[in-house]
Amino acid sequence: MRIGEVARRSGVSVRALRYYEEQGILSSERGPGGQREFDEGAVDRVRLFQQFYAAGLSSRRIAELLPCVETGATSAEQRAMLVRERARIVERIDALDAALARMDDLILAAADHTD
Repeated sequence: MRIGEVARRSGVSVRALRYYEEQGILSSERGPGGQREFDEGAVDRVRLFQQFYAAGLSSRRIAELLPCVETGATSAEQRAMLVRERARIVERIDALDAALARMDDLILAAADHTD
């Protein structure tokens, strides 16, 4: 499928897809007219990249994870990196949970002091 279709189906911009290619985390073939052609799995991979980015992973980390995603097999070094990244994500979740609780407190306090 062409780059515009991947962008539409995955919910990212064409520019983002080109960036992913530049970073080596997404690949395409060139069609007879020189246009990028992606396989069907590209949409799911891009959605996965978006989840990883949302979790705070860098393109470099995503590139390190791709072999694990594609094969299901990991080296000891990759497993250690996965454990570290998981711990980092848990820390972010905990911080967001604390911020959410604080915001709830503020909402309740503001509701108690309405006109």
